Amino acid sequence: MYLPLPGYPLYQLGGPQLRVFRTNFFVRLVRPGVPQPEDTVQFQIPMEMTRTDVRNYLQSIYGVPVASVRTRVQHGSNRKRDSRNVKIKKADTKVAYVQLEPRADGDPTEDPQARLMEEERQRQRPDPRRPGIPSWFGV
Repeated sequence: MYLPLPGYPLYQLGGPQLRVFRTNFFVRLVRPGVPQPEDTVQFQIPMEMTRTDVRNYLQSIYGVPVASVRTRVQHGSNRKRDSRNVKIKKADTKVAYVQLEPRADGDPTEDPQARLMEEERQRQRPDPRRPGIPSWFGV
């Protein structure tokens, strides 16, 4: 005899079925070999996965706001040989670089464009140690 779990509704004819959907892809977060910007994260993804799939995967499952996605194919090495002197090639992998959107804290220093504008304003201020000399004159 089947006893339903408490709090879990039975399926009724004509009612919606409760389903849990799992993705067909597995995404692996990897440490980059080359230093990346602070807002960029590197993932190892399947070859069939596209940029749009990566964006939808992160936004819908994890709720992470994504600004842009770049992908590349990492070719596997074929330097190794087995006991019969036959080359063994490692599988190719696809790497995705995901740039995250800046946080919406209201802090202008978090926005890259606002930060660059502030740095430019700081650079164009006259030097207080050299009064009366234009900023373009000097080293």
